[in-house]
Amino acid sequence: MKIKFSFLVLFLCTLFYTLSAQKVDTIRILSPSMKKEIKNVIILPQDYEKNKKQSYPVVYLLHGHGGRYDSWIKETQPRLPELATEWGMIFVCPDGSNSWYWDSPVDSSSRYETYISQELTDYIDKNYRTIASPKGRAITGYSMGGHGALWLAFRHPDLYGAAGSMSGGVDIRPFPHSWHMKDYLGSYEKNPEIWEQHTVINQLPYKAPTGQLALIIDCGSSDFFYEVNQRLHEKLLYYRIPHDYIIRPGSHTFSYWKNAIEYQLLYFNKYFKSL
Repeated sequence: MKIKFSFLVLFLCTLFYTLSAQKVDTIRILSPSMKKEIKNVIILPQDYEKNKKQSYPVVYLLHGHGGRYDSWIKETQPRLPELATEWGMIFVCPDGSNSWYWDSPVDSSSRYETYISQELTDYIDKNYRTIASPKGRAITGYSMGGHGALWLAFRHPDLYGAAGSMSGGVDIRPFPHSWHMKDYLGSYEKNPEIWEQHTVINQLPYKAPTGQLALIIDCGSSDFFYEVNQRLHEKLLYYRIPHDYIIRPGSHTFSYWKNAIEYQLLYFNKYFKSL
């Protein structure tokens, strides 16, 4: 009985140490372009404070429509602190509101492309020990966040070396009345050119040289975004842009993304290690 009790105490102490050593902070960062503070979850690996001379790659994780800065760690993948330690990465989960991560052409108060790909990345690189180059920076997300990750990566190849999308809304045009997109682009009927310009699939071929951006795209075979992901895959093939394309059984659910992020972090780790 004493042996079992001692083992339990040792186990609980080890668990407490592991969880407490993996730092998870919620911080507010000022966005000068939007004149407001935005919340972000920052997750550091266990050895971050100990290894003062080490710099770490950063993965930016974007939430979906209706989500917020803590959706990733509360709903999508609660194991993120453990994964940060396992892979030796810093995770940054910004609040993107329902913006689709655009700088809205019709609402000057919504500038989330500027926030994430300028203001936030600058802050993270100045305040944390990061590999402050595309070789140490990746971005991914689910649903609206999958669209956002590819939108930002295609338009800013000087910032991101790797990008992913999970169940991403990679072509918005088939959904003109959904998910508040018209609040940020105007109605499709009155602004078709703006919608054409602000959909991910029309960013191809993107500005980065072929093969420079490491890409991974993941979507469930029963997802309502499956067809647009398939079309993106075919267009990437047409332009001979290297990418990993994963289709697995599943739909538009947190359980699917909880599994998908494990594949994508493995992919990003291989990218970071290859440079």
